[in-house]
Amino acid sequence: MRSIFYILSGLLVIGLGYWAYHENYDTQASMREVRDLHRQIGQSHERLNILQAEWAYLNRPDRLRDLAELNFDRLGLLPLMPDGFGRIEQVDYPTALVFDIANSIEVSSDNAPEASQ
Repeated sequence: MRSIFYILSGLLVIGLGYWAYHENYDTQASMREVRDLHRQIGQSHERLNILQAEWAYLNRPDRLRDLAELNFDRLGLLPLMPDGFGRIEQVDYPTALVFDIANSIEVSSDNAPEASQ
């Protein structure tokens, strides 16, 4: 009886050793993956900062003004004039919503056929 207990205890220790060994390598692989993801996130933040700086550089008002003057005829732009703006009274808002229910279809679950089981 004692020898069976010693054999089972030894197998249990060997099994736990294998499990710990396996978990250690899984943990190391996960840690490598986390480091790679952190590196990718850092690179993405750097790229985003560069793109934001490029966007700010390309949208400088003096550059856009020069481009607008250069392409004025081709774009068909009009200079801003005070009479080019409208008044709020000139906006046509709908006064009432009209619903046409003559051609509507009634949808209800009361008359639905029961599913065969």
